[in-house]
Formats: sequence, C-alpha cells, structure tokens
Amino acid sequence: MDILLVASAFNSLSQRVYAELSDLGHRVDVVLAAHGPDPVRAAVRESRPELIIAPMLRTALPEDVWRDHTCLIVHPGPPGDRGPSALDWAIAGRAEQWGVTVLRAEAAMDAGAIWAAEPFPVPPVGKSDLYRNEASDAAVTAVLTAVRRYAEGFYKPLPQTDASVTVGWRDFFRQEQRRIDWERDDTETVLRTLRGADSQPGVLDELLGRQVFLHGGHPEDRLRGRPGALLAQRAGAVCRATRDGAVWIPELRPRRDSGDPAPFRRPAASVLASQQPGLRLPEDPAPPELPPGRRTWTDIRYRQHGDVGFLAFSFPGGAMSTDQCRRLLAAYTQALARPTRVLVLGGTRDFFSNGIHLNVIEAAPDPAEESWTNLNAMDDLVEAVLRTTDRLVVAALAGNAAAGGAMLALAADQVWCRTGAVLNPHYRRMGLYGSEFWTYTLPRRVGPGNARRLTTEAVPVSAASAERLGLVDRLVPAAPQDFAAEVRRLATTLAAAPDLDRRLAAKAAARAADERERPLADHRQAELARMHAVFFDPAAPYHALRSAFVRKTPAGSPRPLAPAAGDVR
Repeated sequence: MDILLVASAFNSLSQRVYAELSDLGHRVDVVLAAHGPDPVRAAVRESRPELIIAPMLRTALPEDVWRDHTCLIVHPGPPGDRGPSALDWAIAGRAEQWGVTVLRAEAAMDAGAIWAAEPFPVPPVGKSDLYRNEASDAAVTAVLTAVRRYAEGFYKPLPQTDASVTVGWRDFFRQEQRRIDWERDDTETVLRTLRGADSQPGVLDELLGRQVFLHGGHPEDRLRGRPGALLAQRAGAVCRATRDGAVWIPELRPRRDSGDPAPFRRPAASVLASQQPGLRLPEDPAPPELPPGRRTWTDIRYRQHGDVGFLAFSFPGGAMSTDQCRRLLAAYTQALARPTRVLVLGGTRDFFSNGIHLNVIEAAPDPAEESWTNLNAMDDLVEAVLRTTDRLVVAALAGNAAAGGAMLALAADQVWCRTGAVLNPHYRRMGLYGSEFWTYTLPRRVGPGNARRLTTEAVPVSAASAERLGLVDRLVPAAPQDFAAEVRRLATTLAAAPDLDRRLAAKAAARAADERERPLADHRQAELARMHAVFFDPAAPYHALRSAFVRKTPAGSPRPLAPAAGDVR
C-alpha cells in the first residue's frame, strides 16, 4: 500500500515503523507535524495515501485529514488508556505490564476504535529506554497487525465504548508530580522519579541555588551524606545523597529562562562547572571491573568469562563526547591486555552509539574546534578496533546505531544486532561527509554501490535489511532484557570454535593486504580533510542543523526523506 507516516519527529519509533513497513513492500512517505498542519495537508494531497499512520504525535491531526482518510494513531498505553503521558503514569504507578494500542483518529484524543493492541513488560529502566525497546517492539507488532487487518478489509475495529474496554483519561504528568523531596524520599522513590523523566522532560529541581532539570538516575551503594547534598563526580555525572543512600545523575539541563546560553542536556558536572566555576566535587572513579554485588553507576564496564571479554558502554542518548571516546579507548586498550580470544563491544540494552556528541559541541566555546577534537577522538577509537588482529572483535548492538556510531560497529569483525534495532549508516542529515573510516569499512561490507546508496539516500535501515545488505552478520531475536545473556552464549561458542586460530590468521593477513593496497591513514586523512572544511566554514549547513537538532527547533524540510539538507558529495 501507499502509506503516509505523520509524526511530530522522525524519532526512533517513527524510523523503525518506516523501516519495517518498507521491508514488507509498502511505499512509505513521512511528513513532520512539527512544521504545522499545512505541510501535513500538502503531503496527503501529494501522496494520496491509502492509509495514514501516526507513530508519534504530540499534536492533533487536522480534522479534514482524519475525517477524509483512515488515520491510525499509535498510543503508548493499553486499550482504554487515554492521555498524553501514558508511559510516565505507568512508571510512576509501578506497572509491571503495560501496552501499546493502535486506534483510529477522531475528535476526542485517544478515543477512537481499536485496530490492534500489544502488551509489554515494564522493567526498572528509564522511560526513553523503555520507549525505544519494549514499547517499540510492542508498537511495531501492533502496527503491522493493524496494517494487515486494514489491507484484508474484513476486520471490524473494537469501539472503546465496548464493555470489555475500561476507559480512563489521565492528564499530562506535570512537574509538581515529579518533585523530589530529598529529605523524605528514599532512594528507590528518587530513582523511579528520575527514570520516569530521564530524557524528557527531566525533573525540575534546585542545585546550588539554581533551578535545573535532572536527567537520568542510577543507584549508589557506598557514598552517603546529607539528603540533597552533592557528594562526588564520576565520568561527567554527579552523585547526590538521598534519605537512605545516593543516586548518580548523568545529565542536567538549565531552564530556558535561566540565561544560560546552552539550555539543553549535557553532562551534569559540566553544567555545574559553567554555573559555579569554583565548584570542586571530589572524583570518585569506578574501576571498569566492578566486584559482584556492587550497586553503582559507570558508563564503561569490563567483565571477562573464560576466553571472552565484554567491554560494555552506555552513554545517554548514544552520543559520545571527546572525553567519553578517550575513556572508552583507554578501556579498550586495557581490555586488549587481557588474555581473551573474543572481545565483545556494546551495552546490555538500548543505544549502541550515535557518534559525536552534538550537545557538548553546541555548548563549547568554539563548536568548530570541539567538533574537530571530538571527531578525532572517535577516529582514534575506531582505528584501534580496526588494527586489532590478535582476537575477534564483536560489536553487539542491543539498540540503535547511527552515523559514526554505526561505523564504530562496522570496524568490528562481526556485528550482532538485536532484531528491534535500527541503523542509520550515514551523516548527511547533519550536512556532513563523515569519517570513522567509513570509506574503508562500508564498501568492504556492502559493496561500493550499496555504500553510495546508503550514504546518499540517508534512510533508516531495519536490522533485517541490514543483515541482507551485509551491515550485520547475525540477528539476535531476543527480547531487550534477554539480549545480553544471548550474546554471552554466542560469544562463548565463538571463542571455543575449533577454527578460530585459522580465522584469526586470515584476519591478520587480510588487514595487512588492505594496508598495502591503501593504508588506513590515507582513508582517515581524506575523510578528515572533507570534515575539516565543513567544521571550520561558518556558513556550512552543519552548524545550523546541529543547533536546531540540539535546541529542538524545526529545521529543514517537513519531509525528512526528501534530499538531505546541506548535501555533501
């Protein structure tokens, strides 16, 4: 069918729905409602869709659109749940099970007839993680079911007035309901509050006399202090005491009306340093290898099981700053000193990596210089992976990967990908040519033609399509909470393979042959020359696109699949 997706943003779920529907042979177009109702109306007139789907919508569809066309809304709540903050209420209410409902658009919000619904479990993770994983899996299943039912033409959607559906409206989950009482709330209550707002909207609070939004929360089992006090910093995060313990908060966001020139999320310690230049919080480094039973946070961890090393990393939003790249490279170098035959890279769930950290770059005194420094740190990490010849390196993608993060994965010998992940192996939506040795790794895997198409068309790729293309070597059909255990099983089997020595010898020989044909330094130099020209050109579209992305202001075309802005060839 011809299907039009209407979304407030081309976010992770919208991209996955696009990719999965495209895999099934549907002709899918996308229009962003954030640009107003007129572009939506124009897209409907132009594409004349048989079906309209709204995977993620913050505003109502124009009435003339939903009255004249079948429009299906994806609501992140079970049948009967209504309102704009479904996942927030689920987390606050300690729900163990939740659901996604696909319903027809009508005048009343979330009140239309139900075309499909799918339940999902609610693990103790952040709302954005839950949304990108368990909720996304359920949403795709429900959307594909609804599309199939619509195409068959026999299904009668269930009215919400049906006696089997308990309808309940819940208002927007406001900051007053997220307020943390540091004197009275225990650690688990604080964590639940922080997790319910980890990406958006954050928890409004006061730190050092200034109002900021807190983003993300992780437990700490040793540090203690006066409730509400700042105790330490680690890897850009800050530790804050609760009534009966402490929590780590990775990111802060200044209020828009605070006068801060960078009112967007970034590492907590850097926000506090910009607001309080004299602040000195003690460093509390965590060893990469945590002893069993420790309950603390670090964004990089190493563990070893027999001949397999696991270097796990998890950065908020998948972005990797200069500091994060350098710390991960140091941990990778240490991992290479351990006696393993297989080294697995990647977190246990959620994002693998999205490349350089645009928020940190935007907040820097010189964004061009920080872009350059961050990219070189990312290149150093990727090069270290490419030059590893004494063991097999596996990139384990529990979640999405994009831009330089996708190319980091391709530097590994094997890429294992959870079936729910989406890859964006391109840079063009940010007006960039790209680096991270993509001119070497991408054509090597998919061929020059497909490499050119992937980087110029700049569309999201499902895990299944990525495997067909050669971007991914193995699909891991596991639920989000089961991915890490399945990767461990597969890696253990790989390390015990009788032909591993032969494969390692072949790998070393192939790397040496490639180096003779064209050295890695040549790829890096050519890529960085293109990137340097963009970074240090104030008129390059990259700067406006980056700023709009970070500050969440509409930019470019309301049709995200149109030719990329700032096209660089």
